[in-house]
Amino acid sequence: MARQLRAEQTRTTIITAAADLFDRQGYESTSLSDIVGHAQVTKGALYFHFAAKEDLAHAILELQAKAARQVMADSEGRGCSSLESLMRTTFAMARLAVEDPVPRAGLRLATADVTLRPPLRHPFTEWLDFATQKFSGAVKEADVHTEIDVSVVAHSLVCFFVGTRVAGRSLEPVGRLPRRVAEMWLLMVRGLVPVHRRPRYLTLATQLEREIRTG
Repeated sequence: MARQLRAEQTRTTIITAAADLFDRQGYESTSLSDIVGHAQVTKGALYFHFAAKEDLAHAILELQAKAARQVMADSEGRGCSSLESLMRTTFAMARLAVEDPVPRAGLRLATADVTLRPPLRHPFTEWLDFATQKFSGAVKEADVHTEIDVSVVAHSLVCFFVGTRVAGRSLEPVGRLPRRVAEMWLLMVRGLVPVHRRPRYLTLATQLEREIRTG
């Protein structure tokens, strides 16, 4: 039992070290030797758990997908409007990225050349499906203009969210991400939501950002 626990701890250490390097250096620029040194484990320990760098990236994306699905489920469980659920999900994912290197690396790996093995889906596809569902619900609930193209708006949202972190990671600290997500929503709400409903969602964006900063 103790041996199994040590093996699990070593695996977690390797994944965390790899995630940190993938986020800071990029997947392509990180070698297995880099990960061994950063995790402070032997090459034998790494190869016991992961045969290749791609296996490590896959494990990180699996954990990121699990965390994202939990965030989505938590937002759904609140019984709030579709638009609020989507907003809460993006801010919760931003919080995960700030606090945990694994979800943070998952954002960057979403743009890397990593081959995913079924049943794992590409994070972009999974997030796009969720955003499309929520924007469709928001149209029915009259929280966004009925003439919008839901698929285009959902695609723009996901690109904005991922791109903000990937493009900005070398320019500003990850702690800036909640502010960028709030800015994203302030723009989208003003462009998508009918005037009489905007105050609710503009206030919500500011509130959700504040909760991350003070949480």
